[in-house]
Amino acid sequence: MKQKIHLLLVLVMSLLFSCKDNEKMQLENKAVVYFGGDIITMAGNKPEYAEAIVINDGKIQFTGTSDEAMKIAGSGHKMINLEGKTLLPGFLDGHGHYINSLMVANQCMLYAPPSGPGSDVESIIATLKKFATDNTIKKGEMITGYGYDDSVMPNGRLLNRDDLDEAFPDNPVRIDHVSMHGTVLNSKAMEYYGINAETKTPPGGIIVRKPGTNEPYGLIMETAYKPIAEKIEKMSLEQEIEATKAGQMLYAKEGITTAQEGFTLIDNLKTIKAVSDTGANIIDVVAYPFVTEIDTSLELIAKSEWLKYTNNFKIGGIKITIDGSPQGKTAAFTSPYLKGGPAGEKNWYGELTFPKDIVNKAVKRVYDLKVPLILHCNGDAAIDTFLEAYEYVRNDDTEPWNVTTIHTQFMRKDHIPKFVEYGIRPSFYTLHTYYFYEAHLSNRGLEQAQYISPMRDAIDAGLKPSNHTDFVVAPLDQMFMLYSAVNRISRAGSEVGSDQKVTPYEGLLTMTRFTAEQYDELDSKGTLEKGKRADLVILDKNPLKVNPLKIKDITVVETIKDGKTIFKK
Repeated sequence: MKQKIHLLLVLVMSLLFSCKDNEKMQLENKAVVYFGGDIITMAGNKPEYAEAIVINDGKIQFTGTSDEAMKIAGSGHKMINLEGKTLLPGFLDGHGHYINSLMVANQCMLYAPPSGPGSDVESIIATLKKFATDNTIKKGEMITGYGYDDSVMPNGRLLNRDDLDEAFPDNPVRIDHVSMHGTVLNSKAMEYYGINAETKTPPGGIIVRKPGTNEPYGLIMETAYKPIAEKIEKMSLEQEIEATKAGQMLYAKEGITTAQEGFTLIDNLKTIKAVSDTGANIIDVVAYPFVTEIDTSLELIAKSEWLKYTNNFKIGGIKITIDGSPQGKTAAFTSPYLKGGPAGEKNWYGELTFPKDIVNKAVKRVYDLKVPLILHCNGDAAIDTFLEAYEYVRNDDTEPWNVTTIHTQFMRKDHIPKFVEYGIRPSFYTLHTYYFYEAHLSNRGLEQAQYISPMRDAIDAGLKPSNHTDFVVAPLDQMFMLYSAVNRISRAGSEVGSDQKVTPYEGLLTMTRFTAEQYDELDSKGTLEKGKRADLVILDKNPLKVNPLKIKDITVVETIKDGKTIFKK
């Protein structure tokens, strides 16, 4: 009898503990099931939809049918109804200047309409004055702005030193050019940065002089701008952390979960690393030190630590720039600009940032390091120069090498077969079809202007291009970027090479899967597949189902990084 009672007690206790274990398991189940909307996996060459997706411990556990998702998620999982909204992989920044996001939070935004108020010199000055008043900027303090676009100033009336001196006689003023390749300074800012009539224009640089004098008149571009960029005001670590939070939220609001710092000077790299070491990053940041910074970058971060994330940060390769911007008339072409150079030069072809032999040596240095290369080339002469350098360096070597050409704006049709043969990925800049088409039409003529960013031909040839905003050159607006690739309509309403339009799905590929391949991260990002990181974006509408002209009106509702919401509208 006692033995029966003992067995009964053991059974009861076993059942009680079993119930508690089940309750504990339910409480600890962190699985989340998203359902009830369009879930686009981006895994196929054509759109593929899943009924549900299971997220667990920062990873994608399953995508497929709702019934199977419920089983895999297990008891006690969380259910999130998309209520008709659209879920996609998080967007990856094909190319941009992340470090500037830390600065522009405290600067005056001066993009031209519709992105900003900078329609002419008068509106720029008025906006700067309001900014100075609203931010209680004291005498002697630097006033900074960004997004100045001289190509749309009416009647050729450009912002200059005298304009800024008259409006702000007691403050240094620096207004960064929309290309991010230059700036406009007033007299006090020139004093601060050590620029004067004795300053020589370096090779590959532009210093616009006041007519009839040798005095710098404000606009400083390309290699002449580099010393200014290197002297931009430093922040304390605490300020850098706060600026990082604000800057990364700009990306999160646009559904971007991986950002690129595509021209990393050593001080920038130190800043990004220091903040990353504190664990402050909410998105992934990939930095590309400039080719002149290789040795100092290797001293700061050992090469064995490159190409892999630590605290959501990694060095992704090296950046080389070999020409300037077409709208700034500093890109290198095989034919002259129709209206001369930025300082009135006649028979102006633009020029390479470095001589060809230096380009060859720079490309070889990166190849010998066995790291990815991103190389800025805009004009067709710059693209020719790079392809020659690539052929010189490879010399029939067939070892795989991850190379991306940044912008590649004026790629010719005969360039495309070589890109295919060499496995080079172009990262296009289709926003130029909207923002800068009229400038390109004026500077380069109809045929070249119509063929900028030839994404259709590139994809049809088998290339997998990425697309980018080049922030802060253009605003961080992923849906507007997609709109520009699909519609190719200019600011003035002109069609820009309609034969180069892509489908909305192809446009999304250039923001997700193709960009993940660019970063060598397709095993963890770019599609909604089992085992990948749960980097997601939720849109209020499906870009594949709305009128293509309405794509720009789609908004980001929520951004999720490694399974955690980092932005919710």
